[in-house]
Amino acid sequence: MVGFPGFPDGKLRLTQIPSLFFSELLPHIEDMAELKVTLYSFWSLSLKEGAVRFLKMADFLGDELFMNGMGPTQSSAMEALERGVELAVARGTLLQVVIESADGTIDYYFLNTEKGRAAVEGITRGEWRPLPDENEPITLMANRPNIFVLYEQNIGSLTPLIADQLRDAERTYPSGWIEEAIDLAVQNNARKWSYVLAILERWRQEGKRDGISRRDSQKELQRQIPEELRDIIKR
Repeated sequence: MVGFPGFPDGKLRLTQIPSLFFSELLPHIEDMAELKVTLYSFWSLSLKEGAVRFLKMADFLGDELFMNGMGPTQSSAMEALERGVELAVARGTLLQVVIESADGTIDYYFLNTEKGRAAVEGITRGEWRPLPDENEPITLMANRPNIFVLYEQNIGSLTPLIADQLRDAERTYPSGWIEEAIDLAVQNNARKWSYVLAILERWRQEGKRDGISRRDSQKELQRQIPEELRDIIKR
């Protein structure tokens, strides 16, 4: 059994699950694969954007951490996933639509909500079709704290625009820099992403001086702050 160290302090992202899940679904779900697929669907769909949200089999398969939890081997994990999805569809938790495309047959899965039912009816009537790249893959994060957790714990609530900026920052700057820049912003009571980004960009352009830590003096930390941002620090 893998131990759990506990939830960290601070604000954490929450996943909304309808109360009916606990009264109408959970008591009747006996298969662990169905339970995992159902809970993962709630989580993954909550992170997607747009009025119409759906999952494809590739979304499940593309999440390595999720699939590792479905079985000890690739074949057993695949078997459990297929069984879990099939049971969730049979129970009515997920609605399945099969669409023929240039790449072959694609299965789309919607939560059985008012919006999900309307989407399925629209597809059935030929009123719209999901675009191949309409939804960006969502994956579980194995390492904590990640950049999203750091932001929510120290800066504020995530928005789609901020999430995109955080992903760009992860691709541009070393992860250690981002964590240290956020820590610096907190110490200087400047909890703004623009502030953090300006520090990162200054380090990238002029070089980052190593050795700054929580034990260093405020004077030393002040030297890392961009000049144009010092006036926004609240004392």
